[in-house]
Amino acid sequence: MEKKFFIRTFGCQMNEYDSEKIADIMTATGDTPSASIEDADIVVFNTCSVREKAQEKLFSDLGRMRPLKEKNPNLMIGVGGCVASQEGEAIIKRVPYVDVVFGPQTLHRLPQLLRARESSGRAQVDITFPEIEKFDHLPATSNDAATAFVSVMEGCSKYCSFCVVPYTRGEEVSRPLDSVLTEIIQLAENGCREVTLLGQNVNAYRVTTDGVLVDFADLLAAVSEVPGIERVRFTTSHPVEFSQRLIDAYAYLPKLPDYLHLPVQSGSDQILARMKRGYTTLEYKSIIRRLRQVRPQMLISSDFIIGFPGESDADFDKTMQLVAQIKFDFSFSFIYSQRPGTPAASFADDTPTAVKKERLTQLQQVLEANGKQYSEAMVGNIEEVLVTGHAKRGKHMLQGRSANTRVVNFAADEKWIGKIVPLSITEATPHSLRGEIVDSAY
Repeated sequence: MEKKFFIRTFGCQMNEYDSEKIADIMTATGDTPSASIEDADIVVFNTCSVREKAQEKLFSDLGRMRPLKEKNPNLMIGVGGCVASQEGEAIIKRVPYVDVVFGPQTLHRLPQLLRARESSGRAQVDITFPEIEKFDHLPATSNDAATAFVSVMEGCSKYCSFCVVPYTRGEEVSRPLDSVLTEIIQLAENGCREVTLLGQNVNAYRVTTDGVLVDFADLLAAVSEVPGIERVRFTTSHPVEFSQRLIDAYAYLPKLPDYLHLPVQSGSDQILARMKRGYTTLEYKSIIRRLRQVRPQMLISSDFIIGFPGESDADFDKTMQLVAQIKFDFSFSFIYSQRPGTPAASFADDTPTAVKKERLTQLQQVLEANGKQYSEAMVGNIEEVLVTGHAKRGKHMLQGRSANTRVVNFAADEKWIGKIVPLSITEATPHSLRGEIVDSAY
């Protein structure tokens, strides 16, 4: 019997990708997406445990599911993702009306888990780590958008002191090259023009194919050869794995844009050591310097954790100095959030919350100003923009993304959706640009 499913996604692009795959799996078994959570027969929460708020939001949402479950006892509720992997059976104990708990590596088993729940009458939990098995069980992608995420590896072996990912997604395991390329070829045939390769430490990708070691630079070269793919991005990369071979790839792979997201977390070597990041600020700056030798226009965005245990005023000042030296584009920045089970959870932390908030505000103001300055410098330029669909506001307006990730709104016919077109940038607003199609595009 056909059922309707609804998926709510928390967290990172990896979770967005996993949710797409869950939808593909459910559709392949004969179920259909529901437009609303109230109208669904199966509700799946794909969770994130990187920050405390995301985890608590899950339990808040599960609490709101109680009336729906009471109204319809046949409603099936599933919890997947990193909170599921971390908490396991504890989710069932805390919220007894949850039916299925599964981890990132077992999402392909969801239909079987749902059937087992129906036949046995007992909640099902599967948070094992069967390495890369899930990619052998996923149906062909149904994504027909102009852009797509493609997971190329799972897990993380870096064990930063603040992070739960190695415990929730397991050790680093790279997906076979032919599996990655098969999915990207399918996407290109469906009209995809830009792929973003995903991994917790995506540039740690390594496989052996026909006796030959294939690293991340080789993977980027192979993806760039797929007909129809015009732009290749990746996230999230790690400075420790940012090899010279990868830097050199920017010299011979024009489909790599002049934009890189490379998390640094702090500008203080003392804090980086406490975080167990495995590099110094000097080594990080060396990567950026060599990248900009190859691509002088390269924009760099990053991640910053503010208020990590032991961060002094001097440590924070070093972060601000690094921001000034690199001149980061718009970036992600957060106050440190303690995660149970991580080494940093036991670190002494005597910095007042008010001080942390003040530091975060100071950092974000500079990052915001940098981003706006870069955007304003684009006015008058001709930018290649991938048109992704209709703009959120304005009749007859389309929206796309420039190579350096700016949202660009412009007036045009929808025939341009899915294409990369040259736009003359006419205006920079706080978080987007406005443009016009240049005559040569018609």
